[in-house]
Amino acid sequence: MLNKRMMAMSGVTLAAALGIGFSMQYGTASRDWRSNVSPVTAEVEAELILQDITLTSTVDIEFPETVKRDRLPAMALSAPIDCAVSAQATPAPLATVDLTFSAPCNSSERLTVHHSGLMFTAATDGGGKLSVQVPALVEHAVYIIELETGSGAVAATQVSDLDQVDRVALQWTGNSGFEIHAREFGADYGQVGHVWSGAEDIGRASQVLRLGDAQQLAPRMVEIYSFARDRIEIDGAVALSVEAEVSAINCGRDISAQTLELRGDRGLRTRDLVLSMPNCNAIGDFLVLNNLVEDLKIAAN
Repeated sequence: MLNKRMMAMSGVTLAAALGIGFSMQYGTASRDWRSNVSPVTAEVEAELILQDITLTSTVDIEFPETVKRDRLPAMALSAPIDCAVSAQATPAPLATVDLTFSAPCNSSERLTVHHSGLMFTAATDGGGKLSVQVPALVEHAVYIIELETGSGAVAATQVSDLDQVDRVALQWTGNSGFEIHAREFGADYGQVGHVWSGAEDIGRASQVLRLGDAQQLAPRMVEIYSFARDRIEIDGAVALSVEAEVSAINCGRDISAQTLELRGDRGLRTRDLVLSMPNCNAIGDFLVLNNLVEDLKIAAN
């Protein structure tokens, strides 16, 4: 029993001693900290008095004048391009038509000309223009020019002398090498009266026009023979033949073409043709078809 009481008393005494020691240590430290602090001296700064002040003006800065609209410099603005597509048809001698086409925004573009079943391809020049002479097949001649992009134009004119002209056209697609040859009034090949697209001397009463741009891909080509009866004073016949050169492109193949014929008062007639070309051993030769197109019978006026 004594031991427990003695242990309890010892514990209380130890706790009290520790508490007194801590208090004395902390109090001493507190006093030391305060002793090291210098007393604060309140210093009052003298009031700042401004005197002898001289006022000066600010630097004179010139600001640029506000730009007015009427003083804006002229700007070199390019005028907007008029992309309107147009065509014009004008009657020409030998029942032909001078056809002009303009598409300023379609330079060097493929196009197709349509006229009463006649079709050929061409291309605009660098300025988007095309000028070509096209034989008429009907008196009220209507020409449709269609660009590759789908746009186009229509031109029409009245042809007054068509009733005095006999006309045979041969048209095809691709580079089949077709040609029309006319031998007038008994003329032989190479003589006066032999009329074809390669003849240098074209008679005043007849001609063969070749239309179409052979440089185009799968071009539509046409050759048209025209004979004006009112310009001749003799009777006779014109022997007509269709010829095709045998080439590496068409040899050993069937090639097709179409004829359009306008003779006197019989009206316009069309006929489809299919020709079997010789084999490739005959390259450079010509296939001559004398009976494919009926000869013309010419009566003097």
